[in-house]
Amino acid sequence: MSGDAPIGIGIVMLGVREMPRSLAFYRDVLGLPVSFASDEFAFLKAGAVTLGLRVAADLAAPGDERRTELVFEVEDIDASHERLGGRGIAFRIAPRIVTGDQLAADFRDPDGHVLSILGPRKAGAR
Repeated sequence: MSGDAPIGIGIVMLGVREMPRSLAFYRDVLGLPVSFASDEFAFLKAGAVTLGLRVAADLAAPGDERRTELVFEVEDIDASHERLGGRGIAFRIAPRIVTGDQLAADFRDPDGHVLSILGPRKAGAR
């Protein structure tokens, strides 16, 4: 697979109103191990896919786009961003650091679902 192609769905993101409450539920009640947690994001091991929690304190009704998001892992965020942009993808958010050395950028599919790419910036890039 090319270095700028998605590796696969790595994270399913859920919008949550209160991180402490939601983190406690998924960690303590469901028993998912936490791999990273901050005030804004938490990532829990859920088999082959990571469950991501993202704070959206003003989360609205079920149609609110922040409720769910599919995150595709990539090997090189800048190459993937450029390749997808060249194919007509209009990114809502350019690559930005979300945790450690991982950057993310997001866009919508034809039906309005939020999709993201997540990966490192190759050494020496921007």
